[in-house]
Amino acid sequence: MPSELDPKDWNAFRAVAHQALDDAITYMQTVGDRPVWRTVPEDVKKALREPLPETGQPLEQVYSQFKELVLPYPNGNIHPRFWGWVMGTGSPTAMLAEMLGGAMNAHLAGYDQSPSIVEEQTLEWLKQMLGYPMEATGVLVSGCTTANLIGLAVARHAADPEIRASGLGGRQMTVYGSTETHSWAAKACELMGLGKAALRLVPVDSDFRIKLDDLAAQVAADRAAGMQPFCVIGNAGTVNTAATDDLNALADFCEREDLWFHVDGAFGALAALVPKLRPQVAGMERADSLAFDLHKWGYLPYEIACIFVRDSAVHRSTFATKAHYLNAIAGGVAREPLVFPDLGIQLSRGFRALKLWMALKNQGVDAWARAIERNVDDCQYLAARITATPELELLAPVPLNIVCFRYRAPEAEANALNQAILVRLQEDGIALPSSTVIDGKFAIRVANTNHRTSREDFDVLVEAVVRLGSSLLVPAQ
Repeated sequence: MPSELDPKDWNAFRAVAHQALDDAITYMQTVGDRPVWRTVPEDVKKALREPLPETGQPLEQVYSQFKELVLPYPNGNIHPRFWGWVMGTGSPTAMLAEMLGGAMNAHLAGYDQSPSIVEEQTLEWLKQMLGYPMEATGVLVSGCTTANLIGLAVARHAADPEIRASGLGGRQMTVYGSTETHSWAAKACELMGLGKAALRLVPVDSDFRIKLDDLAAQVAADRAAGMQPFCVIGNAGTVNTAATDDLNALADFCEREDLWFHVDGAFGALAALVPKLRPQVAGMERADSLAFDLHKWGYLPYEIACIFVRDSAVHRSTFATKAHYLNAIAGGVAREPLVFPDLGIQLSRGFRALKLWMALKNQGVDAWARAIERNVDDCQYLAARITATPELELLAPVPLNIVCFRYRAPEAEANALNQAILVRLQEDGIALPSSTVIDGKFAIRVANTNHRTSREDFDVLVEAVVRLGSSLLVPAQ
């Protein structure tokens, strides 16, 4: 008897599926013809908040509702003028891979299967791309919050392997990063039982890089107070300004002080693909662990990130566990061990590697490198336009792909004015940068990981900010 969960009429299903694929391709092809973002209308919100479906509806009807209620109202990150936070844009090839991966629905714990080989191969490619030691182990995860958490967990285990069995035992272990470190670090310390107080945030210099003398003083003070420093976080591209710490100097410091060196390279790590940008992340390859996203400067759909650990033995011993039902046996699909659960948190894992494998094979690393280089060059273009526009001012250096600026106004009005400008940019569908605060100043923040952006899009942004600023600024009485 056929399952009720498979189509009763495969030809009818095929027709809807073909229409959905055609619509998806058109949707991506014409994305620039639509506003960057528009709010979800109240009637749509109401329609989406519906009772639990007790019985099924025809697929044609469900798909029609998707096209009407869901498809028109995303946050806009595939649009050419979306530069909010640090969000990637996805690609048509990777979209196709997502569909094919869903059809296979492979369980990626390991096993004797081609998807496991694909993931292992993509990990080898990534190490080669970034110049990370080939003997390192790695695993694909959902995003850099998880990747960084795994790196910090391995660092803690390296400092004391008995923690898995006995816990912290009242000790205060401490981890160090700059004040520009992403919020994942505080969350990881909380989740790991270290407590948020374990995270020592060290001041930065005028280029927003960690001050090494202050770091050394903080580590020494903590040791003198009976605490146990165990890890230093280096940033390869901070989320506020894309600053990169002196990674070689941090690697030297960690070697001298016998500390684990972890690099958060969420987007900045992939700058290594561009010869002229590679010096900015020099020293990254010396990290004991390295985390980075592929749904940012890898231009892949959400979610996919990676964590590498130099010492494969300590990596495995941090997470490996035993269960009779997971043992490898002499033959069959379980002849291969379940490798990936020993390298991270998940046992059940999806086929994330397929979109990476297909995108790299279809596009090539050189295409990624050119897109990254263009993103950075275009941010230099934007910075130059801002500098040449009297009404605007830069608020931070532009070493990579993030530009923080504002409309000039009397200091008492500037923050509120620039926030109003940002809201108008978004709500009018013109462009979608996000915001941050630099030295107490509200900044319009452009993070360019968008392979669809042109310089004409940045011209639109500059002209719109000047126009909106002029119209919103209340003249002094």
